[in-house]
Amino acid sequence: MYRHLLVPLDDTDLSIETVGRAVEFARTLGARITFFHAQADYSAALSGDADVLRLTSPADYSYAYEGRARELLTKAESAARACGVPCASLSTIDDTPYRAILAAARSTNCDLVLMASHGRRSPLGMMLGSQTLKLVTHSEIPVLVSATAEPSRAVQAIGIIRDEHRSMAAVLHAWLHLLKRARVEGMQPDLAIMQAIVRYIRDFPQGLHHPKEEDYLFRKLRERTVSANAELDELERQHLRDHQLFNALAHLVEEYAHGGAAIDDVEQAVAHYARFMWEHMGREEGVILPAAQRFLKDEDWVEINAAFSGNNDPRFGGDTDAEYKRLFSRIVNLAHSPAEETPEH
Repeated sequence: MYRHLLVPLDDTDLSIETVGRAVEFARTLGARITFFHAQADYSAALSGDADVLRLTSPADYSYAYEGRARELLTKAESAARACGVPCASLSTIDDTPYRAILAAARSTNCDLVLMASHGRRSPLGMMLGSQTLKLVTHSEIPVLVSATAEPSRAVQAIGIIRDEHRSMAAVLHAWLHLLKRARVEGMQPDLAIMQAIVRYIRDFPQGLHHPKEEDYLFRKLRERTVSANAELDELERQHLRDHQLFNALAHLVEEYAHGGAAIDDVEQAVAHYARFMWEHMGREEGVILPAAQRFLKDEDWVEINAAFSGNNDPRFGGDTDAEYKRLFSRIVNLAHSPAEETPEH
């Protein structure tokens, strides 16, 4: 039976679904996963959109062509950790995906490559899709191609919710690793990164994600059934508890910044908050999302998907999504734990 899966990812929305399928498959087998991303070599030529973006907007270039790989892999690792699946990740720069995937499978001693059959939804999806047959015909390692199709509104919305959960989990793992590394090395953790994490949690999960859940997903589910009300009530109480725990944690970080708190106290508070959030997200994904899939109708998912597809609600502002993606990328690139490190939960 297969024990070590290589799961190639690209930056299309289908990767969210691919990660979920791969994690469930690996969990069933008792296998581990190495997530892999092959990025095109944008520095090879001095022309094209990448170079225009690099010259006109270095921050956007850094996110789109450098930080994006780490973001994809970090969130995939978080999805695996949440299900107790051992994982690692690696990336490379290569303009021939099938060769890069095959080389990665060989170098990591994987015994199965699991990848999605990509449609024509993006240039990168087309490129990777066109390489699938070459991988199958050239690989001595078994290749399992997971069929994908244009996702429904429900699948799109649930994918975004899970992706935002993975972002939150990845940031918390990054924070725990930052503190652990500082303790092991006998150094002070980077205060600027910790303050960036505080800002991210306050403004994105609490300021955007939770309100959208309550205003759209929870509300629609209450309208369709009373069977989930007790769980929804509990999750809303946990949202309030989240604010209380996080405010105390943010205050502790500021006290530490001014010499009024010990770093051991900060680390303990972060670990407590992380455990709370992992339990909260697991409860929502294990109970509420399946209930929503059962009871909500197509017109409900149209509204929910519109809310979660872009932060275009007037209360949220127009550019928040891109801004916090860049902030997330900065956090995980600066503080992400090495792939070979044992997961922390």
